Amino acid sequence: MTKEIKLDSSEILFLIGGTGIVGIVKVAKDQMLFIGTPEKEEIVVYLEKDDLIAISAFGTGKKYETAIKAMAFITREMESPIIVLPKDHPTSKRLKMVLSIGESVKLDCNITPGTHPEQDILCSCNSLSGLKLDKTKEGIIISENIDNYKIEKI
Repeated sequence: MTKEIKLDSSEILFLIGGTGIVGIVKVAKDQMLFIGTPEKEEIVVYLEKDDLIAISAFGTGKKYETAIKAMAFITREMESPIIVLPKDHPTSKRLKMVLSIGESVKLDCNITPGTHPEQDILCSCNSLSGLKLDKTKEGIIISENIDNYKIEKI
C-alpha cells in the first residue's frame, strides 16, 4: 500500500515516529552536491529540482523539527557537502541527525548513522524503518499508508 503526498519546494514534510522524525524537502533547483567519503574521495551527486533531501533526527519535538529545517537550509541553499564517516567511527554514536539525497530513499533502523555514502538508504527510528520515499513531480510517494505526518511551510 502506498500514499502519495503533495509537496512543493516551499514546504517540508515531517514523518513522526515514536522516537524520531524524518523531514523531507524538495531540492527545489537543479544542482550538484558533494559527498566526502572515508577513502578521502569526493562523490558528485547531480540533483534535479524534484529530488528529495530526507533528514532523520533521533528525537521528537519542536527542537528536532527546528534542527531538521536548519539542516535542510544548509544542504539545499548553502550546498553544504555531505560527510560520510568510517563504519567504526566513534562520532557516529553522537550524531543527532543524518541525511540522504536523491530520487528515492529507504529508511532503515539497522544501519550505523552517518556511515553510508550510498544515498538511497537513511538511518531512522524503529517505527519509521522500512518506509520507502520516492519523488514525484508533485510531491512524494511513501511505500506505506502513514498517517502520523504534517506539512509546514519553510
